[in-house]
Amino acid sequence: MDEPASISELIDALIEREGGYVNHPADKGGPTCFGITEPVARAHGYAGAMRVLPREEAERIYERLYWLRPRFDEVAKRSSRLAAELFDTGVNMGPWVATTFLQRALTALNRNGLDYPDLVPDGRIGSQTLVALDAFFARRGKQCGETVLLRALEALQGERYLRLAERRPANEAFLYGWLANRIGER
Repeated sequence: MDEPASISELIDALIEREGGYVNHPADKGGPTCFGITEPVARAHGYAGAMRVLPREEAERIYERLYWLRPRFDEVAKRSSRLAAELFDTGVNMGPWVATTFLQRALTALNRNGLDYPDLVPDGRIGSQTLVALDAFFARRGKQCGETVLLRALEALQGERYLRLAERRPANEAFLYGWLANRIGER
């Protein structure tokens, strides 16, 4: 087990990538500030103008909605790198999607159920997902296993970005940035 990822450091790096206020006409999410969409800010009680969303409010939303609720803090106790990847993907695609990627990858890497049972990709990190992750690391080793698992997650993420751009041409405005800033070592 390694030292849990610092959520404040992850949020700082994320906000640096996301920037401040943006209202891109091709973005279906509408106005964002620090990467927080207006619907998410409203759902969490923010009533002000998005242009002036306080950074501290964005930080609280990120920690609550994209770190604690999906239980990425539990993954961080096992692998800070993996938790950081899930957090970043969860912010960009939704925590459910990031968790589903993890569950799919773990199932595909379980050697037909020899190492641990298949997971139902339900988008929730529960005891079965954590047991599978522990078993995967026990079987494959922490360092090598972590690298392979990260590659699998990024492959799934990259494929999803390409599919989003293919299905909605307006998303091509974002594809280069998604691939440049969300895939691979940062």
